[in-house]
Amino acid sequence: MKFLMKSIFIIALAVLSTAAYSQNRNFKFGIKAGANLSNLKGDDVVSSNDPNVKIGNTNATLTGFVGGVFMRLGSSIYLQPEILLSQKGGSVNVFRSGSGTTNANNSIDVRFTNFDVPVLVGLRFGDFFRINAGPIASLRLSENGGLREALNEVGANSVKDNYKAAALGYQAGVGVDIGNLSIDLRYEGNASNIINADTDDANFNSQLKRKGSLFQATLGFAIF
Repeated sequence: MKFLMKSIFIIALAVLSTAAYSQNRNFKFGIKAGANLSNLKGDDVVSSNDPNVKIGNTNATLTGFVGGVFMRLGSSIYLQPEILLSQKGGSVNVFRSGSGTTNANNSIDVRFTNFDVPVLVGLRFGDFFRINAGPIASLRLSENGGLREALNEVGANSVKDNYKAAALGYQAGVGVDIGNLSIDLRYEGNASNIINADTDDANFNSQLKRKGSLFQATLGFAIF
Protein backbone atom coordinates (compact mmCIF):
# COMPACT_ATOMS: atom_id res chain seq x y z
CA MET A 1 0.00 0.00 0.00
CA LYS A 2 2.83 2.41 0.85
CA PHE A 3 4.43 1.66 -2.51
CA LEU A 4 1.17 2.36 -4.34
CA MET A 5 0.63 5.63 -2.45
CA LYS A 6 4.15 6.79 -3.27
CA SER A 7 3.62 5.95 -6.95
CA ILE A 8 0.32 7.86 -7.01
CA PHE A 9 2.03 10.83 -5.34
CA ILE A 10 4.79 10.87 -7.96
CA ILE A 11 2.27 10.70 -10.79
CA ALA A 12 0.06 13.41 -9.26
CA LEU A 13 3.07 15.69 -8.74
CA ALA A 14 4.10 15.25 -12.37
CA VAL A 15 0.58 15.96 -13.62
CA LEU A 16 0.25 19.10 -11.49
CA SER A 17 3.64 20.31 -12.71
CA THR A 18 2.38 20.35 -16.28
CA ALA A 19 0.34 23.49 -15.58
CA ALA A 20 3.51 25.58 -15.67
CA TYR A 21 4.52 24.16 -19.04
CA SER A 22 1.31 23.47 -20.92
CA GLN A 23 1.32 26.85 -22.67
CA ASN A 24 4.79 26.47 -24.21
CA ARG A 25 6.99 24.01 -26.05
CA ASN A 26 8.62 22.68 -22.86
CA PHE A 27 5.86 20.12 -22.23
CA LYS A 28 5.02 16.92 -24.09
CA PHE A 29 2.47 14.21 -23.40
CA GLY A 30 2.31 11.04 -25.44
CA ILE A 31 1.92 7.30 -25.74
CA LYS A 32 4.65 4.71 -26.22
CA ALA A 33 5.02 1.00 -26.86
CA GLY A 34 7.78 -1.46 -27.54
CA ALA A 35 9.53 -4.61 -26.37
CA ASN A 36 11.57 -5.85 -23.40
CA LEU A 37 14.39 -8.37 -23.74
CA SER A 38 14.84 -9.58 -20.14
CA ASN A 39 16.63 -12.18 -18.04
CA LEU A 40 17.12 -13.31 -14.43
CA LYS A 41 20.40 -13.84 -12.58
CA GLY A 42 21.42 -15.03 -9.12
CA ASP A 43 23.53 -17.53 -7.21
CA ASP A 44 23.06 -21.24 -7.84
CA VAL A 45 21.06 -23.05 -5.16
CA VAL A 46 21.64 -26.69 -4.15
CA SER A 47 19.47 -28.49 -1.61
CA SER A 48 21.40 -29.21 1.58
CA ASN A 49 19.35 -32.39 2.20
CA ASP A 50 19.31 -33.62 -1.41
CA PRO A 51 22.38 -32.54 -3.42
CA ASN A 52 20.80 -33.85 -6.62
CA VAL A 53 18.41 -30.90 -6.59
CA LYS A 54 19.84 -27.74 -8.13
CA ILE A 55 18.60 -24.37 -9.33
CA GLY A 56 20.89 -22.49 -11.71
CA ASN A 57 21.02 -19.75 -14.30
CA THR A 58 20.51 -19.99 -18.03
CA ASN A 59 21.60 -17.64 -20.79
CA ALA A 60 18.10 -17.48 -22.25
CA THR A 61 16.22 -14.19 -22.51
CA LEU A 62 12.49 -13.58 -22.80
CA THR A 63 10.71 -11.05 -25.00
CA GLY A 64 7.76 -9.12 -23.59
CA PHE A 65 5.54 -6.13 -24.37
CA VAL A 66 5.86 -2.70 -22.74
CA GLY A 67 3.49 0.22 -23.27
CA GLY A 68 1.92 3.23 -21.62
CA VAL A 69 2.11 7.01 -21.45
CA PHE A 70 4.89 9.52 -20.85
CA MET A 71 5.25 13.19 -19.99
CA ARG A 72 8.30 15.37 -20.65
CA LEU A 73 8.85 18.60 -18.74
CA GLY A 74 11.68 20.88 -19.81
CA SER A 75 13.92 21.44 -22.81
CA SER A 76 17.71 21.04 -22.63
CA ILE A 77 17.30 19.49 -19.15
CA TYR A 78 14.04 17.65 -18.67
CA LEU A 79 12.04 15.43 -16.32
CA GLN A 80 10.23 12.45 -17.85
CA PRO A 81 7.82 10.43 -15.67
CA GLU A 82 6.07 7.46 -17.27
CA ILE A 83 3.28 5.01 -16.46
CA LEU A 84 3.87 1.63 -18.08
CA LEU A 85 2.50 -1.90 -18.24
CA SER A 86 5.56 -4.10 -18.68
CA GLN A 87 6.05 -7.84 -19.26
CA LYS A 88 9.35 -9.17 -17.90
CA GLY A 89 10.99 -12.39 -16.82
CA GLY A 90 13.75 -14.81 -17.61
CA SER A 91 14.69 -18.45 -17.51
CA VAL A 92 15.69 -20.58 -14.52
CA ASN A 93 17.23 -24.07 -14.61
CA VAL A 94 15.46 -26.29 -12.05
CA PHE A 95 16.30 -29.99 -12.04
CA ARG A 96 16.99 -33.15 -10.09
CA SER A 97 19.95 -35.06 -11.47
CA GLY A 98 20.09 -38.85 -11.68
CA SER A 99 18.24 -41.56 -13.54
CA GLY A 100 14.53 -42.03 -13.54
CA THR A 101 13.66 -38.33 -13.42
CA THR A 102 11.50 -36.49 -15.91
CA ASN A 103 12.79 -32.97 -15.40
CA ALA A 104 16.58 -33.21 -15.67
CA ASN A 105 18.10 -29.95 -16.88
CA ASN A 106 14.65 -28.40 -17.08
CA SER A 107 14.68 -24.76 -18.17
CA ILE A 108 11.64 -22.90 -16.80
CA ASP A 109 10.35 -19.68 -18.33
CA VAL A 110 9.38 -17.22 -15.58
CA ARG A 111 7.04 -14.50 -16.83
CA PHE A 112 5.38 -11.70 -14.91
CA THR A 113 3.54 -8.45 -15.60
CA ASN A 114 4.39 -5.23 -13.77
CA PHE A 115 2.97 -1.76 -13.30
CA ASP A 116 6.10 0.40 -13.73
CA VAL A 117 6.67 4.06 -12.84
CA PRO A 118 10.07 5.30 -14.07
CA VAL A 119 11.01 8.93 -13.35
CA LEU A 120 13.94 9.93 -15.55
CA VAL A 121 16.11 13.05 -15.73
CA GLY A 122 17.47 13.76 -19.19
CA LEU A 123 19.81 15.97 -21.17
CA ARG A 124 19.09 17.04 -24.73
CA PHE A 125 21.88 17.62 -27.26
CA GLY A 126 20.73 19.67 -30.23
CA ASP A 127 17.25 19.08 -31.64
CA PHE A 128 17.30 15.30 -31.80
CA PHE A 129 19.57 13.38 -29.42
CA ARG A 130 18.85 12.70 -25.71
CA ILE A 131 20.31 10.77 -22.78
CA ASN A 132 18.38 9.99 -19.59
CA ALA A 133 18.55 8.01 -16.36
CA GLY A 134 16.60 7.62 -13.14
CA PRO A 135 14.81 5.31 -10.69
CA ILE A 136 11.93 2.98 -11.50
CA ALA A 137 9.36 1.56 -9.09
CA SER A 138 7.65 -1.70 -10.08
CA LEU A 139 4.49 -3.26 -8.69
CA ARG A 140 3.87 -6.91 -9.62
CA LEU A 141 0.42 -7.56 -11.07
CA SER A 142 0.63 -11.23 -12.10
CA GLU A 143 3.00 -14.16 -12.74
CA ASN A 144 2.73 -17.39 -14.70
CA GLY A 145 3.40 -19.83 -11.84
CA GLY A 146 6.05 -21.79 -13.76
CA LEU A 147 8.70 -21.45 -11.08
CA ARG A 148 6.41 -22.64 -8.29
CA GLU A 149 5.43 -25.72 -10.30
CA ALA A 150 9.06 -26.55 -11.11
CA LEU A 151 10.13 -26.23 -7.46
CA ASN A 152 7.27 -28.47 -6.38
CA GLU A 153 8.39 -31.10 -8.89
CA VAL A 154 11.82 -31.38 -7.28
CA GLY A 155 10.46 -31.60 -3.74
CA ALA A 156 9.97 -28.01 -2.56
CA ASN A 157 6.33 -28.55 -1.66
CA SER A 158 5.73 -25.46 0.45
CA VAL A 159 7.10 -22.61 -1.62
CA LYS A 160 5.93 -19.20 -0.49
CA ASP A 161 6.68 -15.59 -1.41
CA ASN A 162 7.65 -16.53 -4.96
CA TYR A 163 7.82 -12.94 -6.13
CA LYS A 164 8.28 -9.66 -4.33
CA ALA A 165 5.16 -7.54 -4.61
CA ALA A 166 7.22 -4.41 -5.25
CA ALA A 167 10.78 -3.72 -6.34
CA LEU A 168 13.03 -0.76 -6.99
CA GLY A 169 15.43 -0.40 -9.89
CA TYR A 170 16.98 2.01 -12.33
CA GLN A 171 16.88 2.82 -16.03
CA ALA A 172 19.43 4.52 -18.27
CA GLY A 173 19.49 5.03 -22.02
CA VAL A 174 19.47 7.18 -25.09
CA GLY A 175 16.74 8.61 -27.29
CA VAL A 176 16.14 10.30 -30.61
CA ASP A 177 13.29 12.70 -31.46
CA ILE A 178 12.01 13.08 -35.01
CA GLY A 179 9.06 15.44 -35.04
CA ASN A 180 6.41 13.96 -32.76
CA LEU A 181 8.12 10.57 -32.75
CA SER A 182 10.51 9.44 -30.02
CA ILE A 183 12.73 6.36 -30.21
CA ASP A 184 14.26 5.15 -26.92
CA LEU A 185 16.76 2.41 -26.07
CA ARG A 186 17.28 1.69 -22.36
CA TYR A 187 18.89 -0.69 -19.91
CA GLU A 188 17.05 -1.58 -16.69
CA GLY A 189 18.43 -3.22 -13.57
CA ASN A 190 17.05 -4.10 -10.14
CA ALA A 191 18.33 -2.69 -6.87
CA SER A 192 16.38 -5.36 -4.94
CA ASN A 193 15.43 -9.00 -5.57
CA ILE A 194 12.32 -9.60 -7.62
CA ILE A 195 12.24 -13.31 -6.73
CA ASN A 196 12.73 -14.38 -3.12
CA ALA A 197 11.35 -17.90 -2.80
CA ASP A 198 11.40 -19.38 0.70
CA THR A 199 11.15 -23.17 0.81
CA ASP A 200 10.37 -24.93 4.10
CA ASP A 201 10.17 -28.44 2.70
CA ALA A 202 12.28 -31.04 4.53
CA ASN A 203 13.98 -32.01 1.27
CA PHE A 204 14.65 -28.50 0.09
CA ASN A 205 15.36 -25.83 2.69
CA SER A 206 17.30 -23.30 0.62
CA GLN A 207 16.30 -19.80 -0.43
CA LEU A 208 16.17 -18.74 -4.08
CA LYS A 209 16.92 -15.12 -4.92
CA ARG A 210 16.97 -13.51 -8.34
CA LYS A 211 17.40 -10.01 -9.73
CA GLY A 212 16.18 -9.03 -13.18
CA SER A 213 17.67 -6.94 -15.96
CA LEU A 214 16.50 -6.04 -19.43
CA PHE A 215 17.07 -4.05 -22.59
CA GLN A 216 14.06 -2.03 -23.72
CA ALA A 217 13.24 -0.48 -27.11
CA THR A 218 10.18 1.76 -27.51
CA LEU A 219 8.56 4.05 -30.04
CA GLY A 220 6.64 7.01 -28.67
CA PHE A 221 4.28 9.55 -30.19
CA ALA A 222 3.71 13.00 -28.62
CA ILE A 223 0.01 13.82 -28.74
CA PHE A 224 0.72 17.41 -27.67
